[in-house]
Amino acid sequence: MSEIAQNLKQVLANLPEGVKLVAVSKFHPVEMLREAYDAGQRIFGENHEQELRQKVETLPKDIEWHFIGHLQTNKVKYIVPYISMVESVDSMKLLKEINKQALKNGRVVRVLLELHIAEEETKYGLTLDACRELLASGEWRDLTNVKICGLMMMASYVEDAEQIKKEMLTAADFFDEVKARYFADDDDFCERSWGMSHDYRIAVDCRSTMVRVGTTIFGERVY
Repeated sequence: MSEIAQNLKQVLANLPEGVKLVAVSKFHPVEMLREAYDAGQRIFGENHEQELRQKVETLPKDIEWHFIGHLQTNKVKYIVPYISMVESVDSMKLLKEINKQALKNGRVVRVLLELHIAEEETKYGLTLDACRELLASGEWRDLTNVKICGLMMMASYVEDAEQIKKEMLTAADFFDEVKARYFADDDDFCERSWGMSHDYRIAVDCRSTMVRVGTTIFGERVY
């Protein structure tokens, strides 16, 4: 068994039933993704449009590609033909652009709204109040070709497990608030995407349904 297959197996062993694994494959070569694919992994996360496009063309067609980084509106048209989910929607403008391009492609693209809860300034995302405003405006209800399926966030990159837990639980409670208010009858609104290599074990205790793990599976990135 290859090292990647072993790493994958180990991560999956730590995930309870019902928690999906997104293998974060950005900056890793196609050969490494293929090893993970051969070991049974089907969901991969990328955050660069050109790199993603090259990988999509090379790798098997049953892969579910998630866009997990900051997405500029002018790049949306390139990824919409094949992206399965955009996990990092942080504005109404981006949501509308995804809808517009999805309409052109005759597709419905699933998205997550990205929250900014961590105390680090470098993180993207909507504050809780900005997310409340976006949903309260109701504009998203008219977008026929995007489907809001849940929330995504990144906890602070710190050693302090209590701080990480606090941020993730804030997101989990906010999910409940939004679900009750806007998506009570919508079974598709079910995803809570938090947890990465350094904190995914904490995330599963904080009601995450999807973890994004890269380094633990593939090792350090190749730039």
